[in-house]
Amino acid sequence: MAIERARAHALSKPWGVVDLRPWSKASCDGRPIGEIWYERTDAAAVEPSLLIKLLFTNQPLSIQVHPDDAFARSIGLPSGKTEAWYVLSAAPGAKVAIGLNQSQTPKQLRDAIETGAILGLVRWQTVSADDVISVPARTIHAIGAGVVIAEIQQRSDTTFRLFDYGRQRELQIERGIAAADAGPADFRANSSRLTDQRALLLANAHFVVEKIDLAPASAWRLEAERETWLLVVNGGARVGSFDVGVGDAVFVQSERVDIQCGPTGMVGLAAYTGCCAEPHLLHQLAPRSQEMQALPLSPASAAARAGWPENSGHLEVTA
Repeated sequence: MAIERARAHALSKPWGVVDLRPWSKASCDGRPIGEIWYERTDAAAVEPSLLIKLLFTNQPLSIQVHPDDAFARSIGLPSGKTEAWYVLSAAPGAKVAIGLNQSQTPKQLRDAIETGAILGLVRWQTVSADDVISVPARTIHAIGAGVVIAEIQQRSDTTFRLFDYGRQRELQIERGIAAADAGPADFRANSSRLTDQRALLLANAHFVVEKIDLAPASAWRLEAERETWLLVVNGGARVGSFDVGVGDAVFVQSERVDIQCGPTGMVGLAAYTGCCAEPHLLHQLAPRSQEMQALPLSPASAAARAGWPENSGHLEVTA
């Protein structure tokens, strides 16, 4: 049983950006930040099954692949890494790559990596805000410059880099080739409308992702029977005892938590374990007093209302 405001942990990356607004005001001595990880506040608690991130790109990421559960366990790792992307913003012409244009033998793939031909072999596609992309384990993939992405994934940091634009970082070509399904990939998400407030964005064997859109000043109860993460992407609300705004996240498990929306409502991504949508995730409540309409719309105002300095105790930066 847990209700926690998630701790945001920023990581410096060579392909990241310096200005993360409106998602965060984190800084790293002028170095680019590429990722924000959301972690449980209780460091002694059982490690969650999912990892929620924000990705910020000013340069393309490496072309890479993640193992599935079977391959990961064969090399002594606890799990593989299936992930999903929700595009929060994208510069004109920004692209991601999912799968290959045609199937390759291990030798053909190795040759393409060595010559750099893999840049034209991966299947690039233009993305825009609100796109949802499924990235199953074993899928060769990459993210281009100019996007902000919310990533939901199995909790694993195992990445096999195949090509990295000469950045001199370590590559894991042989393991990557062994782990990869070197062919086209079906990246389409099985999206559907569940209720007026809930849209199912994606469901797979490991997790479910929904987009929740709650009206201004409305009141709700979130029934989190499973491990559940709520990431605010627009507006603001009071979730349990926490005032949250854009870029904030809450972890809930085996608990009910009330949500009181601010004057512009709240839009969030809800991610939880399991393979199918939870039918009783959200229930509307009778609205409370008018004082709830003064709720914050951003992390800055949330910080002021809650009485703690912005990002203090909630944000860490790692080079």
